[in-house]
Amino acid sequence: QVQVVESGGGLVQAGGSLRLSCVVSGRTFSRCTLAWFRQAPGKEREFVSLISRSGGSTSYADSVKGRFTISRDNVKNTVYLQMNSLKPEDTAVYYCAADDRRTNYGGYTVAEYAYWGQGTQVTVSS
Repeated sequence: QVQVVESGGGLVQAGGSLRLSCVVSGRTFSRCTLAWFRQAPGKEREFVSLISRSGGSTSYADSVKGRFTISRDNVKNTVYLQMNSLKPEDTAVYYCAADDRRTNYGGYTVAEYAYWGQGTQVTVSS
């Protein structure tokens, strides 16, 4: 059984930082493309960042580029999202997603991921 468990959310002032973590078990972690999505109240879930199976390639939404950094540890079966210079508009529930079916780089949409965590709330106050 696949488990995807996020942690690290919380309340932070604008300009602050948070680091999200996500542990994936039940699949061969090194074969998984991993991503972070977020969903603000009343909005659709949107892509934030993804990382390739090896960790050698990453992508970011324009809204977070230069502020967020995704990384993975294939020994600890963990993916991270370091979020710096946080803004009130970053407030959302952040979801970790994993999928081991892809053989090429990509995965920018919700439909491309089979496994999801329950989400962790990030709130940025102004």
